Amino acid sequence: MKHDEEKLCLGIETSCDDTALALYSSKRGLIDNLLSSQVNAHKIYNGIVPELCSREHTKNIYILFYELLEKHKIKPSDIDFLAVTIAPGLILSLLVGASFASGLSYALDIPIVPVHHIEAHIYSVFLEYNVEYPFLALVVSGGHTEIYLVKGFEHYELIGKTLDDAAGEAFDKGAVLLGLQYPGGSAIEKFLSSYENPETIDFPIPIKDDRIVFSFSGLKTFLRENKDKYPKDALVFSYQEAIVNHIIRTLQKAIKKTAVNRLVVVGGVAANKRLREKLNALDIECYIPSIKYCTDNAAMVSLVGNMRFLKGKYYKKSDLHKLNPDPSLRLEDFVRSIC
Repeated sequence: MKHDEEKLCLGIETSCDDTALALYSSKRGLIDNLLSSQVNAHKIYNGIVPELCSREHTKNIYILFYELLEKHKIKPSDIDFLAVTIAPGLILSLLVGASFASGLSYALDIPIVPVHHIEAHIYSVFLEYNVEYPFLALVVSGGHTEIYLVKGFEHYELIGKTLDDAAGEAFDKGAVLLGLQYPGGSAIEKFLSSYENPETIDFPIPIKDDRIVFSFSGLKTFLRENKDKYPKDALVFSYQEAIVNHIIRTLQKAIKKTAVNRLVVVGGVAANKRLREKLNALDIECYIPSIKYCTDNAAMVSLVGNMRFLKGKYYKKSDLHKLNPDPSLRLEDFVRSIC
């Protein structure tokens, strides 16, 4: 392919509970990013129901596809290649996206670029900023809490990860314990907006040594054991503070170890206002995407897909049997498999 030719990519994201499609031009950048949220469908269960996710994806993905075509007055044949999240995530959700992409690839005879969900989050910040390498990337969401040293595209080193819950999961579970709604992060922020200067409760400090690891289960246990001993506003405020402070302390360990003072913070929890306040107070170069790019979206998938397509790494119509969604594939293993 000549690099001066414009190529149109359709990005597909169905790794968890959000159905998302995006159009991305190799010359003009992001054209559009559509998303269908399942929050209301899962709220009554106080968490994500995997089978319900896949059913909603199956229904919503075609609605979004035809909306995208109609909105921009394009035909399926105008799409030059596809980019789809194949790992990690909920297997039934991943299969919906991969099956949709495979069908389009076969019918239109166009390539598919595989994308790793964590990698897409890392590069979501590039939709708005040009970040120099190397940088540290904190991926903090409902399913992931990890720190990577990013030396270049497809050059990632895992620096630290959670030993138990992800930060977003801790927010969700804590909110349920506190009688708030799912999703927990936004419910906690909404609750605290009605209170000024709540009492502070001393939660235990996870991981007091120099290891670059996260652990949120102890905070959740302390909350469960003490939720009837303190005012609700104090519990909610202090629980959020404990989670955010633990993230900041662990980041500071990673910065000290690597001597890299350039940081990217991505994922759903990166939308948390209190976390953003504490990150902005750090004496480092820090990049956080807009809230619309923090949560799962197809814009980040299409961006990474375009980068990989330009390197000639994609599956042709004859290679579709290689497109195997994997719910637990690590980023490092994914990169090795496609290089």
